[in-house]
Amino acid sequence: MMSKFMEWVDARFPATKMWEDHLSKYYAPKNFNFFYFFGSLALLVLVNQIVTGVWLTMSYNPSAEEAFASVEYIMRDVEYGWVLRYLHSTGASAFFVVVYLHMFRGLLYGSYQKPRELVWIFGMLIYLMLMAEAFMGYLLPWGQMSYWGAQVIISLFGAIPVIGADLTQWIRGDYLISGITLNRFFALHVVALPIVILGLVVLHILALHEVGSNNPDGVEIKKKKDANGIPLDGIPFHPYYTVKDIVGVVVFLFIFCFVVFFFPEMGGYFLEKPNFEVANPFKTPAHIAPVWYFTPFYAILRAIPDKLMGVIAMGGAIAVLFVLPWLDRSPVKSMRYKGWLSKIWLLVFCVSFVILGVLGVLSPTPGRTLLSQVCTFLYFAYFILMPFYTRMEKTKPVPERVTG
Repeated sequence: MMSKFMEWVDARFPATKMWEDHLSKYYAPKNFNFFYFFGSLALLVLVNQIVTGVWLTMSYNPSAEEAFASVEYIMRDVEYGWVLRYLHSTGASAFFVVVYLHMFRGLLYGSYQKPRELVWIFGMLIYLMLMAEAFMGYLLPWGQMSYWGAQVIISLFGAIPVIGADLTQWIRGDYLISGITLNRFFALHVVALPIVILGLVVLHILALHEVGSNNPDGVEIKKKKDANGIPLDGIPFHPYYTVKDIVGVVVFLFIFCFVVFFFPEMGGYFLEKPNFEVANPFKTPAHIAPVWYFTPFYAILRAIPDKLMGVIAMGGAIAVLFVLPWLDRSPVKSMRYKGWLSKIWLLVFCVSFVILGVLGVLSPTPGRTLLSQVCTFLYFAYFILMPFYTRMEKTKPVPERVTG
């Protein structure tokens, strides 16, 4: 009966073909390691954010008068509302943890190089949309840090010559951040941006499955096939990697639930203390800082004395990631076979990014500002110098087959 049902479905919709193309007959390299868990974990967290977000909207009131009170109502009176809220807030931070590790794997193994340029571009567009989604969702609790954080970020658009003032007012929808701003951010956060993100995720996966997955050796497994056209170094994604990913999911959920039930605020990094106080336009917090996943770029912004140049540097720090596939001139993909210059510069880049993230959380001092400027210089130097050090360094020979 099931076979006849699937025949009826397949005659009208390519269900079996999609299953085979993207799972059971999609051949992935057999040497995936720890870093390859984070793509599937990102999908898991995306589902968590959508499901919990839908349930939260059922009790949330997007108005300046009721937003904060509705969040308190969810936390105190809605049955299991506090779990939903903490799953969503912790999920936002977890999303960026797995995305940053997913991006690091791309840098480590050259997953942005030919023929995967579009895979990287779609991934970066997802990252950009996630930042917009997180920023707009950050305003919704209507707490002190939500209000003033949004005030600082939106005011940055005012630094743009000629159109800055009008653009800032257009984004706010008012002369100041108000209920109108909250309403439009709620609409974008709940409806528009999730649709865009889901569409980009589909494009990201389709582009990936068209060219095939990269691996720690950077070897193209499609070049070596057997008589049946199956890659010699490939194995079906299902059941081998679906089962393997379940192990990663279980470990991730254990850590995730531990944070949700025991440390949902994570010492003020996931949920800041000022955000448990209703937004007050007449009371500015002593120190305004964005959530931790924005702080590296916030530190870059503060490192530049001129406001306009700071905004350009902050935007450039994200924009330069889009052109990464054309900056790397190395003949090999994986860091395993690149020269010592690439390895040192990747380490310098990662350390600078982490230091900028820490500095973005802290209040500025002359010493911290100087350190931010040094790390900003190193951040951009990694990309600007990449065409030179990747071309001049001596690389190791890449094996014909994956090494396991």
